[in-house]
Amino acid sequence: MSPQRDKPWIIRTYGGYGTARQTNELFRKGLADGQTGLSVAFDLPTQTGYDSDAVMAAGEVGKVGVPIAHIEDMRTVFDQIPVAEMNTSMTINATAPWLLALYIAVADEHGADRKALRGTTQNDVLKEYLSRGTFIFPPEPSIRLTADTIEFTGHEVPKWNPVNVCSYHLQEAGADPVLEIAFTLANAVCILDAVKERGMLTPERVGALSFFCNAGIRFVEETCKMRAFTRAWDRITRERYGVEDERLRRFRYGVQVNSLGLTAVQPENNVYRILLEMLGVTLSKDARARAVQLPAWNEALGLPRAWDQQWSRRAQQILAMETDLLEYEDIFKGSEVIEAKTDEIFEAAWAEYEHVLEAGGSVNAIEYMKEKLVAAHAKRVRGIESGDITILGINAEKNTEPSPLVGEGDIHIVKVSSEMQAEQIERLERFRGSRDTAAVTRAIDALKKAASDGTNIMPPSVEAAKAGVTTGEWADALRDVFGTYRAPTGVSAQASAGADGSRLDEARERVKTIASKIGVRRIRILVGKPGLDGHSNAAEQLAVRARDLGMEAVYPGIRLTPAEIAQMAADEDVQLIGLSILSGAHDLIVPEVLEELRSRGVDIDKVPVVVGGTIPDDDARKLTELGVRRVFTPRDYDLTRNLTEVVELLANGNGHS
Repeated sequence: MSPQRDKPWIIRTYGGYGTARQTNELFRKGLADGQTGLSVAFDLPTQTGYDSDAVMAAGEVGKVGVPIAHIEDMRTVFDQIPVAEMNTSMTINATAPWLLALYIAVADEHGADRKALRGTTQNDVLKEYLSRGTFIFPPEPSIRLTADTIEFTGHEVPKWNPVNVCSYHLQEAGADPVLEIAFTLANAVCILDAVKERGMLTPERVGALSFFCNAGIRFVEETCKMRAFTRAWDRITRERYGVEDERLRRFRYGVQVNSLGLTAVQPENNVYRILLEMLGVTLSKDARARAVQLPAWNEALGLPRAWDQQWSRRAQQILAMETDLLEYEDIFKGSEVIEAKTDEIFEAAWAEYEHVLEAGGSVNAIEYMKEKLVAAHAKRVRGIESGDITILGINAEKNTEPSPLVGEGDIHIVKVSSEMQAEQIERLERFRGSRDTAAVTRAIDALKKAASDGTNIMPPSVEAAKAGVTTGEWADALRDVFGTYRAPTGVSAQASAGADGSRLDEARERVKTIASKIGVRRIRILVGKPGLDGHSNAAEQLAVRARDLGMEAVYPGIRLTPAEIAQMAADEDVQLIGLSILSGAHDLIVPEVLEELRSRGVDIDKVPVVVGGTIPDDDARKLTELGVRRVFTPRDYDLTRNLTEVVELLANGNGHS
């Protein structure tokens, strides 16, 4: 008799871009091709509570996900898709109550029983303050909104996972396994404690909490990390919340394998990386992922095509359907190596977890956690630069044959055109014109009342969705009550010098020499994050390294308008300007920044503007034609060399070669 095969996990690829109609077509193709669940990516305006025609939304509409400005957009995304039969994951946090409300409103239109709806809203806003940056409100009211969704779904949509506590982006922000486990579990405890304060925490609600994790390239370490995660969660649920049922103490998690380690050079190597990372979260049955979604091989270059996503699905399907890897009990049980490494990670993570709790929990420890992540990421960057961490194509085996997978220009990725933003805005304006304005006003008033008096935000949100309230209007109603928030940057107390002292010393001397030649004591660089892109890792590391080279780094954090960046450049009298944009919005945002700088008298010939991000070569050429002096992409991993080059641009622009 052959061993018993596990039921395959949910097979998803993360999708959504351009318009609601394009996303619907993408999902329907995926379902026809063997996908068993949906994982929805939303664009940054949707994630941060702006309508598509808002000033802050410029350049960001449809770039990293689908724009959902109102119920008609949600209807279109799920057109001809049986939502009652789907398991739908939505990567959404600050606006999670609103997107869930829209989904429920559409499900009601489909005639679906709310109690049959299955899926997940990520809804872990705490990690947004630490990594992705799509927060809106301060931490306390944000946790309250999360508790509202837990309470509401428990009664109305019991099969829905209202929170997916997320370690994925913590690893992307620099967390090693110890910090990833500790901070994620501290965030989970913060959420459950908020539910407990309402008197509605039951063992079943504890057991319903799910997680979304990351799997990096260090196979043994990642396998042991997940086993340590499982052990730590079992202890927390048993000791802190008194859960006796072993099934309700199970660490339930889905996983997206690591995107941080994907390379733009020799991108075909990413296929092997993705496969190994998938194995790290599937081979250990006692700590196996329930759902797996894989990035595409070319995501370091831009948005993947349907074929690229299909290739990722095939890897999951081959493992689940062709191999025998799911047919046995835990194949690592009894391994001395695995057990020793698991113990090591568990003990260090538990100590860090307790430190956060002793500091008052995640809400009070946000600044501490952010600084730890920035420092850990700086350590990783140093390791790559020094060669202590090997990445093929980056700092080893750089010689390569031309890849037949990457054609000339940008034909190997999907590009979202600016015309799509115009189309989305036109649809939004048309939708606004078709609404019952009195019903919209009543719905917004009800939202504000619920936010003010502490009643659950979900029922009035569902009614607002049906009344035609837009994403921006929902968020603005809550902004009026809760206010907004700027998270700590984490760079104030950190330094990254150390791994290659001789190179740093040489670079410092050159920076000091050029500063003297242009007549300033210290070169001042403005590190700007325009638009809604909250992935601040690169900007933080740039600011830290600039300071280590003897510069004064002005880094105000994320989410600034082009006008604000230009005004800051003029007010601070900076000598260099570095813009970091990872969302693909560079084609619209950078030209606007340049225009705003010129209008304020900033001479970009003498004050070089450089740009970094996931920027296709064709776009890079266009930006340099507009006046950008240098474009840095993921290929340019050496921060010391990059900054030295930027300082040389400053010298040349001011007549000092």
